[in-house]
Formats: sequence, C-alpha cells, structure tokens
Amino acid sequence: MRTGMVLCVTACAFTTGCVERLIMITSEPSGALVYLNDEEVGRTPVTVPFTYYGTYDVRLEAEGYAPLWAKHKAQAPWWEAPPADLFAEALPGGKVHLEWHFQMDVRSAPDELALIERARQLRTSVSEQ
Repeated sequence: MRTGMVLCVTACAFTTGCVERLIMITSEPSGALVYLNDEEVGRTPVTVPFTYYGTYDVRLEAEGYAPLWAKHKAQAPWWEAPPADLFAEALPGGKVHLEWHFQMDVRSAPDELALIERARQLRTSVSEQ
C-alpha cells in the first residue's frame, strides 16, 4: 500500500506540466512592427508567450501605413478558473493559443495645398511678432 502511494506521488511529480500560453499576432500588411504593452516584440507574424490574462495594449507600425493602436483582451478559458486551474496546471500538454489579426490603413498623403497655406499662415504670424 505504502509503495503504491510513493510510486503514484513520484509519477505525478514527473508528469506535471504547465500551460503553454501564446499570442500569435498577424497583420495586413505583413511585416508590421509590433509593440505589446509598449515593449517591442517583433514583426508580424509574431508569436509571443504571455503569463497573465487581461487587456493588452497593442501598437503596430509599418512604413506607408497609419500607426494602429488597439486594446485587445486575452480571455482565460473556463479550465483556467479556480479551482479547475489547479488540475489544468498539473496536466502535461496544456495550451492556450490566441490569434489576433489587425488590418492597417494606408497612410493618406497630405494635402499639399493645405500644407502650403498653413506654412504661409505660420510665416505671417511669426513675421508679425
């Protein structure tokens, strides 16, 4: 009886795993620079590990495209809520893979006539002082 219990505890200790949590971020266009909570994490498509569920600040930048700022929520699956999370953490091979896709807008070219007019107004206001 005692030997069986020792074997069971030993087997449990060696088979425990932890949940692998990943966020895959893709964008259109591909190759955009990604910042997650103001930390640069790479260019799309990029997969980053995460520890905590909740709301993340996401920023994407790509040449020729308007910068994109968004808040995105990493929602926990039901089995990550207490008390089920105790068992989920102990089972090997647990995975949470989130996929977030962002569509970036092409940066519009500035209106040259409006820009020239604004420069004239600034020049006039500076020369009047």
